[in-house]
Amino acid sequence: MSERAEQTVRFTVSLPRPLLEELDRGMIDRGYASRSEYVRDLIREQLIREKWQDAGGEVVGVLTICYDHHQRELPDRIMQLQHRRYVNVLCTTHVHLDREDCLEAIFLRGKPAEVERLGIEIGGLRGVKFSRLTRASKVDL
Repeated sequence: MSERAEQTVRFTVSLPRPLLEELDRGMIDRGYASRSEYVRDLIREQLIREKWQDAGGEVVGVLTICYDHHQRELPDRIMQLQHRRYVNVLCTTHVHLDREDCLEAIFLRGKPAEVERLGIEIGGLRGVKFSRLTRASKVDL
């Protein structure tokens, strides 16, 4: 067994029937094979939310934007904002959707407030038609 091998511990949770039915509905709707897998992911999601609330920690996120590349100087403004000193842009992926629209995924790492601020600034630029920041982080479990 490797050093990082996990030991799984079984425990019991008591839930009111309506809450259990809601749990099962979520599990099925999201395609999970078991309650255990679904509950593990719910816990991981909560841990990521908590990391984003910790102003001192470092997080990662993916800013997805769709924009009109004919909008005057918009690609340059997006690039200038990405060169900010406090948020590390890990990489970007650029896709041409059609003659006018581009889709970009910008992978970011930094303090939560800085990453969110960059997402708001880029998303608020004139010509950006869609913007969504997906909050993620490394979960050491």
